[in-house]
Amino acid sequence: MSNNDYSLSFISQENFERHIKETINTYGNNLNAINLDSFNKNIIDPIKLLFDKEVFQQSFEETISFELQRQRDKSNTNAIGYFHQNMFKHIGGCSVPNQVWDVIFEGKYNIPNQGRNTITGKEYKKIYVEMKNKHNTMNSSSAQKTYMKMRDKINDDDDCVCMLVEAIAQASRDETWGITLDGKKTENKRIRRVSIDRFYKITTGIDDAFYQICLQLPKTIKKLISEKAIKTIGKDTVIGELRKKHPDTLTALYLLAFKTYEGFDGITSYTNYE
Repeated sequence: MSNNDYSLSFISQENFERHIKETINTYGNNLNAINLDSFNKNIIDPIKLLFDKEVFQQSFEETISFELQRQRDKSNTNAIGYFHQNMFKHIGGCSVPNQVWDVIFEGKYNIPNQGRNTITGKEYKKIYVEMKNKHNTMNSSSAQKTYMKMRDKINDDDDCVCMLVEAIAQASRDETWGITLDGKKTENKRIRRVSIDRFYKITTGIDDAFYQICLQLPKTIKKLISEKAIKTIGKDTVIGELRKKHPDTLTALYLLAFKTYEGFDGITSYTNYE
């Protein structure tokens, strides 16, 4: 990718590439190859794998590959959270504190009329942000705690707004966030629920800034991979090691999990089940 293939005006190519590298570094050990010992660290469930194989009409190789991906995905959500939050280190007017708030934006903001694009009322000078990857990741208790933190902040500072910014929201929005506290519906127009595209619009002044990031992202990742500037996943050895344990995969899985169970000590083959 040449410089001509880079199109973001609100973050430099150098900073964008550095941020992607740092995000991938947070994947850490999830990029290492997984061997049979790692795969079976918490004792794999052959019965579940068998059901998955048959119900989803897969080979054992496909089913085990999906299980390996599932094990990695349990840890990778933090990496994507890092990507969304720390991108704002490179956006003008934004800072990413080490605690309390995920992002703080110092700039102009007018609360929009509910349901319309026009703006109204006072111009605020600072936004305090709690950021979430997805709209449904907070339970009721967590939502109440976050809301009360925001309520305390706007009570202390008349020139600020607080926002719950969601990377994967139900829709593009910048709206009043209301919740139920002690059985009563509570809302304040200075406590907002905002999709990440709208937050980028507020911080960059560019309507489709997030769309532009989404278009640029695959180009930059491919460039960094081609330059060997970022680490990619190692080659897993689980299938090969299972085959060495026994040429019949189901038998190998049974021996892996049930070798001390009654009857399994003498198993030789499950009739070449694949």
